Amino acid sequence: MEPAVLGSKLASSLLGPLVKKLFVQDGSGAGLVDRPVRLSALVSFRGEKRTLGEKEVRRLAGRLVTEALASPGERPFPPDEEEAVTDTLTRRLLSLGDLDMDDVQAVRLGSEELARHLDRHAPPPDGLSADARAFLDSATQWACLHILEFFTRRSTFVARTLVEQTRTQRELIARIDELIARTPRPDARDSAFERRYLPYVADRHNHITIYGIDLRDSPDRWPLEVAYLSLEATAEEEGPRFDGPSSPSPVHLPAEQALRDHDRVLLRGDAGSGKTTLVQWLAVTAARDAARVPYVLPLRTLIRTGPLPAPADFLTAVSCPLTPPEGWAERVLAAGRGLVLVDGLDEIPAADRHRTRDWLRSLLAAYPGNDWLLTSRPTAVRPDWLAQEGFRELTLAPMRRTDVATFVRRWHEAAEAPEYEQPLLDSLRTKRDLARLATNPLMCGLICALHRERRGYLPTGRKELYDAALTMLLARRDRERGMGGELGEEVQLELLQRLAYALVLSGRTEMDLDTAEGIVERCLPTVASAQGDAAAVLRELLLRSGLLRQPADGVLDFVHRTFQDYLGARYAVAEGHLDVLVSHADDTQWEDVIRMAVAHARPRERAAVLRQLLARDTTRLTLLALACLEHAPALDPAVRAEVEARAAALIPPRTTEDARALAEAGPLVLELLPGPEGLTDDEAHGVTVTASLLGAEEPEGSLAVLRRFREHPSLGVRRQLVGTWERFDAERYAIEVLDHLDQTGLGLLCTSAEQLAALSRMRRWPDLTVRGPHHLADLVATVPEPETVNALELRDNPKVTDVTELLPFASLTELRLTRCGPVTSLKCLGALPLDLLALDRMTDVSGLRSLRSLTRLSVNLELPGTDLTEALPADAPLKFLFLGRNSTNNTGLRGLQHWQGLQTLSLGFLSKELTVTDWQAVAGLPNLTHLYISGLIVRQFPESITLMPELPGIEELFITSMHGVENLSALAARLPGLRSVTLMNRPGKALRLSPFADVFPGAEVTLQTR
Repeated sequence: MEPAVLGSKLASSLLGPLVKKLFVQDGSGAGLVDRPVRLSALVSFRGEKRTLGEKEVRRLAGRLVTEALASPGERPFPPDEEEAVTDTLTRRLLSLGDLDMDDVQAVRLGSEELARHLDRHAPPPDGLSADARAFLDSATQWACLHILEFFTRRSTFVARTLVEQTRTQRELIARIDELIARTPRPDARDSAFERRYLPYVADRHNHITIYGIDLRDSPDRWPLEVAYLSLEATAEEEGPRFDGPSSPSPVHLPAEQALRDHDRVLLRGDAGSGKTTLVQWLAVTAARDAARVPYVLPLRTLIRTGPLPAPADFLTAVSCPLTPPEGWAERVLAAGRGLVLVDGLDEIPAADRHRTRDWLRSLLAAYPGNDWLLTSRPTAVRPDWLAQEGFRELTLAPMRRTDVATFVRRWHEAAEAPEYEQPLLDSLRTKRDLARLATNPLMCGLICALHRERRGYLPTGRKELYDAALTMLLARRDRERGMGGELGEEVQLELLQRLAYALVLSGRTEMDLDTAEGIVERCLPTVASAQGDAAAVLRELLLRSGLLRQPADGVLDFVHRTFQDYLGARYAVAEGHLDVLVSHADDTQWEDVIRMAVAHARPRERAAVLRQLLARDTTRLTLLALACLEHAPALDPAVRAEVEARAAALIPPRTTEDARALAEAGPLVLELLPGPEGLTDDEAHGVTVTASLLGAEEPEGSLAVLRRFREHPSLGVRRQLVGTWERFDAERYAIEVLDHLDQTGLGLLCTSAEQLAALSRMRRWPDLTVRGPHHLADLVATVPEPETVNALELRDNPKVTDVTELLPFASLTELRLTRCGPVTSLKCLGALPLDLLALDRMTDVSGLRSLRSLTRLSVNLELPGTDLTEALPADAPLKFLFLGRNSTNNTGLRGLQHWQGLQTLSLGFLSKELTVTDWQAVAGLPNLTHLYISGLIVRQFPESITLMPELPGIEELFITSMHGVENLSALAARLPGLRSVTLMNRPGKALRLSPFADVFPGAEVTLQTR
């Protein structure tokens, strides 16, 4: 029988009265059933409380079965099983006499479990059908619901239940406490470990070495928070443009905020630029704030120890003495709490970088949500090496003048040598060669140390500076006793340069101590003054030279890669291995080695190296040869002339493309840039472009070049000087360059808050462009003498809604609103003496018709109405009108003839073909002499050109945005009065003049390239 049928036959209305006969009624129960049976005493079939006998119970069971069989519908079981079912149900009900409160509590008030309990006391006999068994189970379960309802109302049951629950909870708590004591929770162990690990990281990395301070009795390790200098990181990122393709836009931010907006960053920086110090700073601040769990992973150490480690081995790989709980690192990274700082991609061989990237990829895929920083020299890997993994690329900028001054002050304060501070600052401001060298913390530290060591005397030139620095560092003596005999400076140099050359050849920056001892041992027979075995000599070299260090047990490296390259080059020259160096010239890691080798080499050897570089005939190696001239004071004149002749094709750059290629040679180019005397305007422009591109990398040198051109008369040069403002410190550039420019034909673009702040202290600029979401009230307050501004453009500013705030610009004759709004009404602009108004991609042009003073109007938006006079100012004496994309969708050119004084008509990227009616309106303009037509109209709507009537009054034709494939013959036929034709290419499209010159035989045809 189906369960639904059985349920209908065993409803509470039938079962309840029958069960009542087993129990006496009582108060309300626990609500286990919709209509509970009220019972007062559990039937006991034994002893003095027996109220029903077995006979009565059988009668009740028989009645329940009989009524179930008599109810309408299908029989619950076959008729011949009625007696067996009645007997079985009787036995189950009689088993209630053996059921007490403890039994109910044992089954935790479950009716099904209680029914099974009764069934176990009185199982059905063999031979019953499945339907009969189902009937018995359902009847028993329904009865159990009412039985449990009765038990829940017993006061003794409630009290006993509470006691039982309390006892059970106490036992459970005791067992849990015992379990925790035996096996602590992972998060508890992790927290306990991190309370030890984070302070360890903060202490381990909270110091840096300020080179040269330890030459006296001062300590060489200084707290990071005292010595740390915040440098700038930069990036070139694509930004949208409304008037052409996207272009790179420089981004500047403090280096310590590299991970502020991106959780994956590849940070590039030159040798000594502060990459490792930044890694230390990030690790210390993260450890102290406990916001992230930092892992400092120097790649040179990880590569040396074998396979790149899994998270569980991070601490072991860097010789951390703390032992974390099993699985701790995986749990940290899985939760997205990690700060993984991978330092020194350039310090491992190129062959190892591929597996390093695979290692990074696997970690990134397994543990998303963490912060990742990878450091490298600029040329170690290509620009998009980690782009697919979502890494943002930043570059550590060279130290600015203010950074250098701050470093010098802190250095002298730490060294307790204040008397040398100001003289050095004066030298850095006045000596260009010296200032050029002070571009990173390493060189600044060496310069400070040399200046103090030589009591105010400083060498010039890179080689002389390194020679002096090595002499200074190698003269340091061991302060501890019992460390063996002393090594002289020449002995130290001999040993160091051999170690350095071995590292250069291997492409590594770390060496096992066993390997280093072998190199020293082979060198000992030639070094007479060295005392002891190789291990003792190497140990003394480590302790005394100041150039080697032991970053971990069993390994050594140079304190900086610069010294390794310099000393390796010195040994290569001494051993005649210049051909070996040149054979690696294509590898960017060898550039500094080759340049330093030229510095060490004899004149004949220098000439041979430079000839081999030129023989490769590549731009990069030609520029490398040019860079080597700095270090070759004595050189075959013919070789120098050949290098300079090759360089003459590059310097001065004659086009923007040449300037960009030249800038890739790096800051060395800046001292080679000529001018402004003797340069053509194009060459002067190319020089300023090159210097501008190097502004972020070498601001001091770039600014020194640009300052020379600030009085140049060329408009192109002056525009370049204005346009590169954002690459420099806003206030300083304004004072040293912008305030000296002839402003004729120039507009000043302001984008940042720093530039606007500088604007308030500059001499007034009559032509301003302000880009970005700035409040108009703030702009008015910033601009000095707003009533003197004649031209104003606001770009990309959604905060421009009420143009009445522009009324303080009382002399404004030109206003351009580009992607602003939503502007509610332009009517108030009638109070200004506007001559020109340009509207680009706005949504509301209401009030435009009321601007009666306009003579020039540019609209790049869809106009309402069916006639131009319905949207444009009918009373304005327009002489120039530009109609751009979608402008004529509704109006066409209908009504254009209303402006009889119109002299110039410019048709941009129209999205609708021109009709005969449109051209008739153009023909009705008697003073129209200049016509601009977009090449898009010629290409996509050639029918529009064939419909054009003859316009004999047009004297000058400008065709913009050409691809070079346009057919202009129809235009030539309809414009018989042409005297000049100007063709302008679309950016990125090459355009040749010759195919079009013959199309306009009576006009002068010229080409403007963008």
